[in-house]
Amino acid sequence: MMMSDVCHVMLQGEIFNADRQEYPLFDAVLYGDRVSTSKFSKRLGCAVKHLPLRIKFTYEHDTYKAVEQGISVDPTLIVDGEIFLEGLVQAEVITKAFEKVLSQKKK
Repeated sequence: MMMSDVCHVMLQGEIFNADRQEYPLFDAVLYGDRVSTSKFSKRLGCAVKHLPLRIKFTYEHDTYKAVEQGISVDPTLIVDGEIFLEGLVQAEVITKAFEKVLSQKKK
């Protein structure tokens, strides 16, 4: 079943939808503690599984590096160098945020 394939905790360096080279690739860094980033990455995979995109995951659990980047909320998702989502948001919020970015890329 596809759901079990995408709704998992993403691994460091893993690319979501890696086999879909025609999809745009987003570089994502997930800041926060291991528990919250694991929950967020699993939720993210479930939320965007139907969208035409690829996401390369990196985790950063170092609080000092997070503070240096201006991050104060745990977890925080940085996409292509910009703060994208803060906190353990609902899947619907994640989906809408990526739908918005994809629609802007088409313009």
